[in-house]
Amino acid sequence: MRQRKVKSRMRIVFMGTPDFSVPALTALVEAGHDVIAVVTQPDKPKGRGKLVQMTPVKEKALEYGIPVYQPVKARDPEFVSLLKEMNPDAMVVAAFGQLLPKTLLDIPQYGCVNIHASLLPKYRGAAPIQFAVINGESVSGITTMMMAPTLDTGDILDQESVALDEKETGGSLHDKLSAIGGRLIIKTLKKLEDGTAVRTVQDEEKMTYFGMLKKSMGDIDWNQDAASIERLIRGLNPWPSAYTSWEGKTIKLWEADALEEEYEGACGQVVKTGKDCLYVKTGKGILAVKELQLQGKKRMDTGAFLRGYQIAEGTVFERSI
Repeated sequence: MRQRKVKSRMRIVFMGTPDFSVPALTALVEAGHDVIAVVTQPDKPKGRGKLVQMTPVKEKALEYGIPVYQPVKARDPEFVSLLKEMNPDAMVVAAFGQLLPKTLLDIPQYGCVNIHASLLPKYRGAAPIQFAVINGESVSGITTMMMAPTLDTGDILDQESVALDEKETGGSLHDKLSAIGGRLIIKTLKKLEDGTAVRTVQDEEKMTYFGMLKKSMGDIDWNQDAASIERLIRGLNPWPSAYTSWEGKTIKLWEADALEEEYEGACGQVVKTGKDCLYVKTGKGILAVKELQLQGKKRMDTGAFLRGYQIAEGTVFERSI
């Protein structure tokens, strides 16, 4: 499918890589902007077969017939010169994956606008979505901001908030914020174009930072309270997932409830088995496990799992490390 022939309002270079970025690219095209180029990370091998796969943004750009560039380093002088020759009115960045140098940020007339998945200055960094769930936030949102050479420090342009559901996961919040980002960037660009945009300096005293997710974060510490573990399970769903060890095998936990009940026993011990739940003692309260996945098997509800595997009361789940 070719890019729509609609009268454009701005010449835009779009920079993004994962699924999160795609709605913003789509919104720009559908709004009639002239997306003259898309910049994304180099293709990488993925999956068991290690086949090289295009990034989600590249796939969408090719559908629209937009030229795609994949520099190893965006700060490379040759690439910076190439962008200068393009002479874009604005650059829009959404989860591109590299810090951009001032030489590149200074190119567009209207500047470089970043779509960030938090209500800045809270949750700067690479994983604001997951940590908002893990930390029990009731509200998250999207910020559009003018980019600066340092990470997530630029002036705020627009923000839109969204309430987190009681059982919000990292995946469900990702999808909500991704859609909001596409909607909000159109609003922000219009303000920049007509001169009504207001830049608000971030309050450094309210700043929080959370770095990249690591698989090891999902290794459940049963000494933590049940509510914290339940949020960890939701926050790390779908990746990298929360998990524990049973008889030398890894079990991923996908859904659970935190209960205020207390039982005698060790942290990580199965204190009760029900028809559809495993009840595990934590540092405070009980975690009622409702959906899990044994290493090498499919996800299943706990009732189905218990019909195939016996986990007796007194069994102790352990950390993998």
